[in-house]
Amino acid sequence: MGVTDPAGPVMDRDEVDRALARLGAEHEAIETSLLALQDHAGRRLLEGAELTGTTRERWTAADASITLLWAYFDAYTDALRSAREIRARRRWSSREDLVELTELLRGESVTVAGSATATANAPTLLSAAGRLSERFSLTGLVDRMNELYATSLDMVVTADAVWSALPARIDLLAAELQRTRTLAHSVGVRPGEHPAGDDLERITRTLTKLREDVVSDPLAFWVPTQGSSAPGGGRPDTTVYDREARALEEVRREIDAVLTVRQDAEARLIRLRDVLSRADRTLAEARTARGEVLAKIAATEVPVVSGPPTVLQEQLATAAEYRRGAQWHRLSPLLESLEQKAEDELLRARESLTAVTAPLAVRAELRGRLDAYKAKVARHGLAEDPFLVERYDAARRMLWSAPCDLRVAEQAVLRYQRSVAEALGAPRVPQQGGPEDRRGE
Repeated sequence: MGVTDPAGPVMDRDEVDRALARLGAEHEAIETSLLALQDHAGRRLLEGAELTGTTRERWTAADASITLLWAYFDAYTDALRSAREIRARRRWSSREDLVELTELLRGESVTVAGSATATANAPTLLSAAGRLSERFSLTGLVDRMNELYATSLDMVVTADAVWSALPARIDLLAAELQRTRTLAHSVGVRPGEHPAGDDLERITRTLTKLREDVVSDPLAFWVPTQGSSAPGGGRPDTTVYDREARALEEVRREIDAVLTVRQDAEARLIRLRDVLSRADRTLAEARTARGEVLAKIAATEVPVVSGPPTVLQEQLATAAEYRRGAQWHRLSPLLESLEQKAEDELLRARESLTAVTAPLAVRAELRGRLDAYKAKVARHGLAEDPFLVERYDAARRMLWSAPCDLRVAEQAVLRYQRSVAEALGAPRVPQQGGPEDRRGE
């Protein structure tokens, strides 16, 4: 929309003609802008919507401003028509005509009569708000129209931008939500039975409320751009929408996990049974080995071997029942817990077997060491040495007797080692303190 030149002295004919041409161009531009505003989709939506909050307040003011705009434009049109009629009286305007035209084109010669309702609802920043009539120069009238047009267009464009962006996105998310709800019901994820079902209900309520709020109060969901003077400068506020979209994505991932459970539940149950069976067999082997150790090894503390935990078998039976009942949402967390517990149980069984058979391993090591030194003696031609034979036989009787005292047997093996070392002229074998120290080496 245009801006006229400031007032000056009495205009000559050429100045009048130029001013009329400029005012005519401004008139066309103003009319085009007003008609575009009148036909704007956002304005039509605002007229037909049930508005609330900020949008309702601003639309009341904007609607009054648009009414005033047309009143101002009509007065502007009348003033321009009057000026053209005066100029058209004669080819060469008289002094009186030029004075009249100067007053009309540059003075406060335009009177605008408005309704009390329109002026009362117009923005408070207008200096003439509340008056039933106002006087303007054509320049002042154009400035006033520019001001009203900018604020009205900004409000209309902003509301239209929010309506164009958010409701459609909310509808798409709601459609995805409905598909997710259907899928969730198919795997037993329902409100009150699974946290994901409760989340779906909450997201549904939030999206429904969000859409109602966006439709009735779009300006509440607008973030203006700082420093921007263009109409509609800013962007829709998608904070709530984005948060619910992320929440729905998390629910979808959880349901996908439940679907995965449904697909491989039987294989996972078979693996669980196998792991628990191996743990039971290992514990049984440890119990058998403990009896053997107690019978063959003397003066040794052998740890007690516990039985298999019945709670894991009970949970495994519960998991199988969930699978038969297609309660996938319950089966999923139970399987994850059972898989970890089963691995821990197998590890515990193996550690128990290792701890129980440790004395037998020590005895086997001593036997191997004794035979290795005997072979060394034979290589050096001392196999018939009576002293070494006596020491060897003493150590061998202790290691192959039942029950075997490991501490005494180790001392016998060490004595044989020292005797061999002395016979071969090698450094003495150091004294050692028992089977625990030997295993540490």
